[in-house]
Amino acid sequence: MTGQSQFADYITRLRAFIAKAAPDDAAFAALARDLFALQYAHVPVYRDFCRHRGVAPTDHLDWASLPALPASAFRDYGVTSLSLAERAACFHSSGTTGHQPSQHFHSAASLGVYADSARTWFSHHFPDSAHHLFLSLIPSPKTAPHSSLARMMSFIRQPAEVLHTGHCAADGQWLVDVAATMDALAAQIPARPVVMLGTAFSFVHLCDALAAQQWRIQLPPGSSAMETGGYKGRSRELSRAQLHALISRTFGLPQRAIVCEYGMCELSSQAYDHVVGEDAPRRFRFPPWARARVVSPETGRSVADGETGLLEIVDLANVHSVLAVQTADLAVKREDDFELIGRAAQSEPRGCSLAAANA
Repeated sequence: MTGQSQFADYITRLRAFIAKAAPDDAAFAALARDLFALQYAHVPVYRDFCRHRGVAPTDHLDWASLPALPASAFRDYGVTSLSLAERAACFHSSGTTGHQPSQHFHSAASLGVYADSARTWFSHHFPDSAHHLFLSLIPSPKTAPHSSLARMMSFIRQPAEVLHTGHCAADGQWLVDVAATMDALAAQIPARPVVMLGTAFSFVHLCDALAAQQWRIQLPPGSSAMETGGYKGRSRELSRAQLHALISRTFGLPQRAIVCEYGMCELSSQAYDHVVGEDAPRRFRFPPWARARVVSPETGRSVADGETGLLEIVDLANVHSVLAVQTADLAVKREDDFELIGRAAQSEPRGCSLAAANA
């Protein structure tokens, strides 16, 4: 069996696993083992990294022991098994202005996996939202083709079903059209519920602009918001509690209707901190086809429950790059979930809000 046919077989199995959307430790372990072997054979950067660590597929590692490639490698190297002709999309990180961004390549088939992953896990956290208005403060994928977050919006809903009031300026920076957002929201009263989608910065930008006009709105019952976090020292910063209080005041949303999403261009799956409307403690959780590890920066071993460490993600949807990624984010381990603390010291600012922060 060729490498292409092996990847195709893996994708078929993975999409079936995603469709079930149910935890299955044995299935996860088998898929992780097989993807590790494929990536070791066909992703040279990852193979070299593993050899340096003295690790190979013949060692029969479990998923929790797979070497995690630092996310910075996506910036410095071509972390992919895809030839130039096979690359249907390339997502860029929105790191520090003027620095080389990370690049994550996808084939047409792996974009299908990404779409399955995004749509399935979003629907789990925003149930009963199929007929809501989706209002995105994020540019459309047509105007931000290298943004994984913009593409994600087109995966969770058909592009024609999402109203984008975020857009890209001539220099590529993200802006929010405040007037268009106000018109769109006013037109919904008292119509169908709204799902607002945006970066932390875009919500601050919008709420501040609306406050300056002394404008508030009570969104229809059942409305909600998804915010993706991130200020990166480039804008007025609020704590998460302050940000959610601001969104709640401006749009008349209960804070339990505001859901936080965690993702990055180097991943193909996202984590959410609770299901909309629930009062449970806010803890991020990835879908059954991805797992979070919180490890000690000194030893590389998993920390105990309640302790802080570096966040690593094992993402089975990262088909053609690496399944195990070490982020530069600090997190507190909460059993199988985690609480996000922020960037580790001396890490570059990153995240989708940085693009907006220069607006």
